[in-house]
Amino acid sequence: MDVNKIQSADILDIIFDGRNKEYGAYELRKSYNKRMTKALVGTVLILLLAVLGNILANTVGKESKELIVQDVSLENVQQEEKKPEPPPPPPPPKQEPPKVEITKFTPPKIVKDEEVKEEDEIKEVEKLEDTKIGTINQEGAKDEGIVAPPVESGTGVVEAPKKEEDYDKIFTVVQIPAEFPGGLPAWAKYLERNLNRDLPVENGAPPGKYTVVVSFIVAKDGAISDVVAENDPGYGTKAEAVRVITRGPKWKPAVQNGRNVIYRHKQSITFMVSEE
Repeated sequence: MDVNKIQSADILDIIFDGRNKEYGAYELRKSYNKRMTKALVGTVLILLLAVLGNILANTVGKESKELIVQDVSLENVQQEEKKPEPPPPPPPPKQEPPKVEITKFTPPKIVKDEEVKEEDEIKEVEKLEDTKIGTINQEGAKDEGIVAPPVESGTGVVEAPKKEEDYDKIFTVVQIPAEFPGGLPAWAKYLERNLNRDLPVENGAPPGKYTVVVSFIVAKDGAISDVVAENDPGYGTKAEAVRVITRGPKWKPAVQNGRNVIYRHKQSITFMVSEE
């Protein structure tokens, strides 16, 4: 390219001077700005159309959701007239109890015959048999006797006096049994620390479970005594279970009716032998 044309020439012309401009790269770079402008304009137009379409759709949707209100005429509903309820029947007439003949009781007085009034005259005993004695004289029906009140019949069961509980005996059933101090978690920790779990394996026990049931007495203060194994699975498990409980700490005593009592407790200890 001539020196005079370099100042007025485009930079693409300088770059592609002496090269094949028909290959395509020259034309792409030449029209790059135009293509970018068209792409931006097209994108903006698409966005505007989308916004306008959304606005129009919302407008049409609102118009279609309008409610149509019509006048509704209610028919007169004739209510059934309540029939008056019949008046309640009149109460039965109050009947007065029949009058019973009463003879006035007159305390005996020594007076002259002419001073005795007729109403104060003492009646003969035969005339008082069918009348009631009162403070006045009254005519009426003869007294046929006084009805005695009914005699209440009892059940005929006589309860024996309740025997007081002997709290010094050995209980086998109580309200709150004896318990290792700290409950089951503490009991499990005590066995892990003190029980020789490998003893059955050392004595040649085959794989399986070996449970020993130990019976012992828990005193009122929690002391342990009379530890006895009720079964013997073998392989030294019986002696080991008795040893662990005998050398253990005091237990929480059993409670019956709010009192600490002597209690025979049963506790099981299981040895596990697993296959190698």
